[in-house]
Amino acid sequence: MSIVFVPKKLRGKAKINQETIQRLLDENDQLVRCITEYMQKGRAVECVQYQQILHRNIVYLATIADASPDNIPPSSSSTSSDTSAPTPAMSGREGTR
Repeated sequence: MSIVFVPKKLRGKAKINQETIQRLLDENDQLVRCITEYMQKGRAVECVQYQQILHRNIVYLATIADASPDNIPPSSSSTSSDTSAPTPAMSGREGTR
């Protein structure tokens, strides 16, 4: 059973650490292998349950990543100015239309 399944009374109380994240990543690796194996054998119906668990795990990991203050890029001020400037490929295509 996936470690994402947490009883209601324990939700929000679990400590999220590197070990927990690594276990989820390892579980996702195994799920992808199972899904691939079932698909190669032509048993797509059986892999649906594994796809659902994989999806839930990925959404959970994304939620953790979004809530983490550690994922702020160190040079966030320089990236905002880089994205606003047009690239040569973009400006070149605008003139041809």
